[in-house]
Amino acid sequence: MKRLLALLATFATALGLLAAFGPQASAASGCKVEYTVVSQWNGGFQGGVRITNLGSSISGWTLRFTMPDAGQKVSQGWNATWSQSGSAVTASGLDWNRNLATGQTADLGFQGTFTGANPKPTAFTLNGVACTGTVGQPDPDPTPTPDPTPDPGEGDGTPVDVNGQLHVCGVNLCNQYNRPVQLRGMSTHGIQWFSECYNNASLDALANDWKSDLLRISMYVQEEGYETDPAGFTAKVNSLVDQAEARGMYALIDFHTLTPGDPNYNLERAKTFFASVAARNAGKKNVIYEITNEPNGVSWSGIKNYAEQVIPVVRGADPDAVVIVGTRGWSSLGVSDGSSESEVVNNPVNATNIMYAFHFYAASHKDNYRSTLSRAAARLPLFVTEFGTVSATGGGAMDTGSTNAWLDLLDQLKISYANWTYSDAPESSAAFKPGTCGGGDYSSSGVLNESGALLKNRISTPDNFPTS
Repeated sequence: MKRLLALLATFATALGLLAAFGPQASAASGCKVEYTVVSQWNGGFQGGVRITNLGSSISGWTLRFTMPDAGQKVSQGWNATWSQSGSAVTASGLDWNRNLATGQTADLGFQGTFTGANPKPTAFTLNGVACTGTVGQPDPDPTPTPDPTPDPGEGDGTPVDVNGQLHVCGVNLCNQYNRPVQLRGMSTHGIQWFSECYNNASLDALANDWKSDLLRISMYVQEEGYETDPAGFTAKVNSLVDQAEARGMYALIDFHTLTPGDPNYNLERAKTFFASVAARNAGKKNVIYEITNEPNGVSWSGIKNYAEQVIPVVRGADPDAVVIVGTRGWSSLGVSDGSSESEVVNNPVNATNIMYAFHFYAASHKDNYRSTLSRAAARLPLFVTEFGTVSATGGGAMDTGSTNAWLDLLDQLKISYANWTYSDAPESSAAFKPGTCGGGDYSSSGVLNESGALLKNRISTPDNFPTS
């Protein structure tokens, strides 16, 4: 939401340099690889790779394998840094999954192209050691057996298990039983600055201790974001989608446009990005697309024009997912520009299964904004994809009274929300105290800011999703 000080960017760069020159990867003494073709189409396919470390713990890993056919090429991948030279493919662990204890697994994936045949890759090695299936012994069955397909009736009660594929019905977000639901969760900060906040420990805490229903993945387009490395940021987003899915949370993919405020400036970038992530994640039930974050300095007709060009790109690959459209005046339904929800009500986006974003910061936006939301909720499907407990600057004191008034209203109207931010940014809107990220504690009172403590308390109450 808010532009960070240049100091933070410098600090993030320094962290990256430390990672680049960190400890060397340790040797693996045994490993197993399970390879599956998840899906295949004319000239293309998606491959899944599960690594299991059968030896001693390793810190930093590199998987190598060979494509048997010269026409097989990796086009993009996730959950690792991927490269290919000739028939040799390399995938190296990321910060959040670089350590593998004995018996621990890492799940990777990639999209590829092929001409002619599409045989299974061969000669898998982990840190130079052949993945034979056991430590020092050949795998008696080198052909991996895919995991059995789970019974659709089974589930562990996670938000995605219970609600399944979401859709818009009337002015509500509805689940697979066609019943209105409210999702409550947290938004990342810019993943270019705070990637260390989104690791296994923090996401486990968000899903299990905070009991969050969703993770909003905030991918800035400018501000050192997507435009600097489209492939890299696309891979980061896909990795976080997978991590949210593994924990039964919904993933809200936020194309975080802020400066410049006219989304049409990024129209071609948006088409490229959403074509890629929608194609890659079309088979998932947990993905929601937010196609522009906070339009500002632009008319509603300009935003509508943008939406009506980007939504068909998403629909071309993922026809069932919910799409959220930002609104005028920093997604205030025009209120921050002196307008109102009537411009959207009278001239809605020409598309189905969509919702409209509404943002507020509790210390700055009070009764007149709440009145607008209440009126609009009777006419439009709304999703509060971002809000803060503090002022619109992202700083200042938390306004507890206004925050609780907002959350009570959202609960009453069954409007879903994501709080800014699940991070340890040096601002009072952050859930965590500075220095928390990278540690193992994301839940105790000692690491939470005042805002984080309030949100954890609200989010962790039972959802009681309707199933009939």
